[in-house]
Amino acid sequence: MNAPVAIEVQGLVKRIGSRTILNDVNLTIEPRQTVALIGPSGGGKSTLLRCLNGLCSFDAGRIRVGPYVLHAGGGRSHAAEARKVRRLVGMIFQDFQLFPHLTALGNVMEAPRRVLGLPYDEARQRGMQLLERVGLADRADAYPRELSGGQQQRVAIARAMAMNPRALLCDEITSALDPELKGEVLAVLADLKLDGLTLVLVTHEMGFARRSADRVVVLVEGTVVEDGPPSQVLDNPQTPRTQRFLSRVLV
Repeated sequence: MNAPVAIEVQGLVKRIGSRTILNDVNLTIEPRQTVALIGPSGGGKSTLLRCLNGLCSFDAGRIRVGPYVLHAGGGRSHAAEARKVRRLVGMIFQDFQLFPHLTALGNVMEAPRRVLGLPYDEARQRGMQLLERVGLADRADAYPRELSGGQQQRVAIARAMAMNPRALLCDEITSALDPELKGEVLAVLADLKLDGLTLVLVTHEMGFARRSADRVVVLVEGTVVEDGPPSQVLDNPQTPRTQRFLSRVLV
């Protein structure tokens, strides 16, 4: 599964109780595209990512990730297909979610050994190569508590890459970091873009969206209200709701 993957969302609806979180979302992401998903808090961006990765069931519509299709309703078939999707698509969270009892290298090695069944030496070699790529080979033996927030997030990126994904979903992965550490993480993502990965990023980093994204998608109250190149969406937004949102963040 080394080919880049496309992601297609059709008529996606997600409800929690009486509240509609995602409302008829339609979205096609081409292989190798980098898409910045922006919008006000509570608009459904993180929920959309979790649906794309099979971590969250949904009430209507369907999602195709590469050759795999997730259908509404959950159940055994959804769970089985979701496991296949997660072999193709890595996810990186805002709060790192590293295993505190494992070193940086141990965190990166864990999934390749347990899920892919790689021998220890091969998993270790891959882990060290990835830590070197994110600039942390010298911190391989450090535990998460001994790392800065930016370093922990770079370990989380290396851990996701250890499964050789063809797409990465990033959920506000710089929001808990100070400006200098944000730069470290965003530089790694810009480098990964060169690998031809399909990247979908929930972000409030408009500068990164402008420089590195191929498209910017605006999600408001569970609905896509704008979708286009960064220069169009960020500099010449067409909808009043996008205009209001950007007037608050582009200051």
